[in-house]
Amino acid sequence: MSPYGIRSPHMKLSVPRCSAVAAAFALAGLLASGAPTASAAPAAPVSALAAPDIPLANVKAHLNRLQTIATENGGNRAHGRAGYKASVDYVKAQLDAAGFTTAVQQFSYNGTTGYNLIADWPGGDVNRTVMAGAHLDSVSSGAGINDNGSGSAAVLEAALAVSRAQLQPAKHLRFGWWGAEELGLVGSKHYVNSLPSTERSKLSGYLNFDMIGSPNPGYFVYDDDPVIEQTFKDYFAGLGVPTEIETEGDGRSDHASFKNVGIPVGGLFTGASRTKTSAQAQKWGGTAGQAFDRCYHSSCDSLSNINDTALDRNSDAIAHALWTLSAGTTEPPGELYENTTDVAIPDAGAAVTSTVSVTGRTGNAPAALKVGVDIKHTWRGDVVVDLIAPDGTAYRLKNSSGSDSADNVITTYTVDASSEAANGDWKLRVQDVARYDTGYIDSWKLTF
Repeated sequence: MSPYGIRSPHMKLSVPRCSAVAAAFALAGLLASGAPTASAAPAAPVSALAAPDIPLANVKAHLNRLQTIATENGGNRAHGRAGYKASVDYVKAQLDAAGFTTAVQQFSYNGTTGYNLIADWPGGDVNRTVMAGAHLDSVSSGAGINDNGSGSAAVLEAALAVSRAQLQPAKHLRFGWWGAEELGLVGSKHYVNSLPSTERSKLSGYLNFDMIGSPNPGYFVYDDDPVIEQTFKDYFAGLGVPTEIETEGDGRSDHASFKNVGIPVGGLFTGASRTKTSAQAQKWGGTAGQAFDRCYHSSCDSLSNINDTALDRNSDAIAHALWTLSAGTTEPPGELYENTTDVAIPDAGAAVTSTVSVTGRTGNAPAALKVGVDIKHTWRGDVVVDLIAPDGTAYRLKNSSGSDSADNVITTYTVDASSEAANGDWKLRVQDVARYDTGYIDSWKLTF
């Protein structure tokens, strides 16, 4: 961040349970239901519209690489230094391999060349572009692993998650990594100033992530755009994590470059040199009377200067915001069929079903049948979910996963059900395939 003023057992750390339980998950996931397997006729493709969990290990692997780059290049990744260009090259290679269209934008500052990296995911309405970004440079005194390797690595991994999911959002997705932020937001200002007004108007929102793994963290949300702000607040509320409005770094990071030309902005922050209060320590844990980041702009901003829980939560929040804000729709709302009766899911027991009866329609179901699912469960990795068509055909919506330790399955899936008659009894089949956690089907719905 620039110094310039312009469970309990389900704690979500992406850490699997013991290997024996994980092995049971893998076997149970194959045997849990009568849905087609690799040896049977393949089910119609299904794409989940909810954001995936971002693996903490992947984000930290990027941080390890940034630390190595700094170590091999004089201890930093600052503007004009070899470590910064090597950082750009690393991120670009990851994105190129994942199918992004990348561009390196050059600018000059203080007699040296700087670089911004821009990456576009194919598809989506370019007239409604959602952009996420982070500054990639460090100060000259250190490797800058929290400031701002944390934001850069998390945005990179969120982008790679878009590729893994082969996401097809309604809005276009763009990502940016900025140079020379520590010298006064130079890179992001250059990018924004280089955009014609017609291109600026296509940006429906810019999300900024600068210092999201502070070792004594707070959970701060920018309050600039109400829709973006609420998206992040809702996510953290779902985790039971209170948030505060970000004030320490307001105007001191790259979102200011976008905000100043009228582009809606938002973002996350875990604190810099300001001291954590007693009330904040009681709310978030950590140490009162100590800076959120004691290594801010110092040589000790290294791999040991990261709080894994904060980094994990904020990385997942980035994905949630990207999936949510880019979703949109250009289709008229369909007719809704819903079952809101609770159905208990036995722990490591038999599959249960909930039925939605569809009547009065002609022809087949749509090729993009929306299946909205609200399953309350204390370890969603236990849960296998199938949609059963009236003729008994099973469409796998969700497999079990020993590493998916979060609560609840609340999402919408899209199923190609065009080969199925629309009328009839459609069933949601849910099975808990491992022990120790319980839940129930809260409600589910079909949108034709």
